[in-house]
Amino acid sequence: GKFIQMEDEISAMGAVIGASLAGSKSMTATSGPGFSLKQENIGYACITEVPCVIVNVMRGGPSTGLPTMPQQSDVMQARWGTHGDHPIIVLCPQSVAETIDLTVRAFSLTEKYRIPVILLMDETVGHISEKIRIPEYSELEIYERHKPSVSPEDYLPYRHTDDDIPEMATFGTGYRFHVTGLCHDETGFPTNNPVEIEKQMYRLNRKLERYRDEIIEVEQGGDDDAEVGIFAYGSTARSAKRAMLMAQEKGLKVCILRPRTLWPFPDREVRVLAAKVSCIVVPEMNLGQIAHEVEWAAGGQAEVIKVNKINGEPISPTEILPAIEKAVK
Repeated sequence: GKFIQMEDEISAMGAVIGASLAGSKSMTATSGPGFSLKQENIGYACITEVPCVIVNVMRGGPSTGLPTMPQQSDVMQARWGTHGDHPIIVLCPQSVAETIDLTVRAFSLTEKYRIPVILLMDETVGHISEKIRIPEYSELEIYERHKPSVSPEDYLPYRHTDDDIPEMATFGTGYRFHVTGLCHDETGFPTNNPVEIEKQMYRLNRKLERYRDEIIEVEQGGDDDAEVGIFAYGSTARSAKRAMLMAQEKGLKVCILRPRTLWPFPDREVRVLAAKVSCIVVPEMNLGQIAHEVEWAAGGQAEVIKVNKINGEPISPTEILPAIEKAVK
């Protein structure tokens, strides 16, 4: 691989897009304000359907905030940070080993669906040291982008296909095509035709829903007959699992739902959870950003209890346990 130190986060995101168009699997990493600076070019990658991976290690904010201290306050920015209706995939690891797994998966997803993928972790995961097993290359599931099956003369970079995923040529291989952040037609050139714009925008965005079940991954555990559910992600999920065990030791029936894929949001999985428990506890290092999504998905079937912390310290199991105990009273 190759590493390039760009002058700022704006150009770093642009370099990643250019490298991908030239055929490379490319990624960039940042935190805090740097993620904000990348948003315009993330939108460019979305509308041009350029495969790329963006790592954001969440720290306290807003602005410079709390460098080297954890929060989970970028979860909404990861989904909606760039303007306009756009598809994005967000993966959320809880450990060093899972960061490796999800980095590989991030590249496979972005190459397969031509949707930018954000690997979203908090500072605790970003700085923690853990013993891991690095998988052999032969064990990894690697996906390569669809290359053109037609001649350069017949190639359309944004052709409407049955699977909604256009074949992607590589610059420098004989295929000449236009790439622009403007709304474009199948040729890649700008268009103001409302019919063509609508066709392209719907195709662009429906990939998330069409391939939802292939993209979303969750981990579930705990009691099948649970009275209380926990929805937790990132490093906070580790504390939540310990809190669940502590509650079970007290005779409480508890289960946990942990999204490895945060966006698209696992609303159906939350709906199933809400149908079997009376309450869902949502611990997160922000003021309740994902709790609102859980409330929406639960649809009133279960009460949602928030456990929030924004002072730069991780949420401990002992801070989650009282919410579980409160839920069963």
